[in-house]
Parts: sequence; C-alpha cells; structure tokens
Amino acid sequence: MLPQENKAIVLEFYQAFDNRNIDKAFALLASNFVAHMAGVSEPLNGEGFKEFGMAFYLAFTNSEHKFDQVIVEEDKIVTCGTFTATHLGNFQGIPPTGKQIQLSIMHIDRVENGKIVEHWGQGDALGLMQQLGIVFIPGFTLVPHIMKNLLTKPFKKR
Repeated sequence: MLPQENKAIVLEFYQAFDNRNIDKAFALLASNFVAHMAGVSEPLNGEGFKEFGMAFYLAFTNSEHKFDQVIVEEDKIVTCGTFTATHLGNFQGIPPTGKQIQLSIMHIDRVENGKIVEHWGQGDALGLMQQLGIVFIPGFTLVPHIMKNLLTKPFKKR
C-alpha cells in the first residue's frame, strides 16, 4: 500500500474510536496485532489491547484525538498531539469525576496489508492522574517549606 493509504487507515482508527464506533476501530487491527504501551511491562496482543482501549472507551466520553503532527514513513505513521475527553465512568477503580481531561499522546502505528499490525503508545499518565485528582504535585509556594523541612530534619532531636 502507499504511505498515504496507510496514513488514512491509522487516522480512520482514531476517528472511529472518537466516534464511539469501537467495532469499526478494532476491525482495523490485524489478527497478529501487537501493542507496546508505555508503563506496560509486556507487549499486548490484540485482545489485551482491546481491553486496554475499552477501559478508556467506557470511562471517558466525548473523546477527541487531535494530532498536531502526523508523520508518514513507508508503513509507519507517527501521530503526536492531545487526547481530550470527559471522565464519566469508572477508570481503574476511580469513580467518575465529571472532569474534562487533556493529555499529551504520541503513537507509532505500522500498517501491513490494510490493517494495523503494530502500535507503540505513549500517553501522559501522570498528567491524567493529576487531572483526576489522584496525584498531588506541590506548587511553587510549597517548595521552600518542603526544602526547609528536608534540610532541618537531620538536625532535629529524636
């Protein structure tokens, strides 16, 4: 297939996900599909990737993949941008917050014979947890207090 045809297949996959046409999205995956996901120790086969995708699909609605860059190189398509959605379902034990989330994403998908056969995915998981209120990151006003505590702690009597 031509590189532009491969690009169209990959973009169709993400658009089908955003349109909540999950059957159409998963139909674009090859039977020998494998996914390499940041933070996941082992590659996922097609079924594992579908489970991963369904966790997002069920927890986040109004999703949109917006790509600032789409780079095409033969059978590989690199997409960089943002994923936005509303948290309206349970996600990894976190009850719905109703919050709008936005995270940076980068994917590399490889297409063979009109199907996506390989996926590499990187998403800002820490940013997602912060937006859902799970992870606290101290602001600049707290840094001096934290540093003072760390520096004086060894000298405190026990």
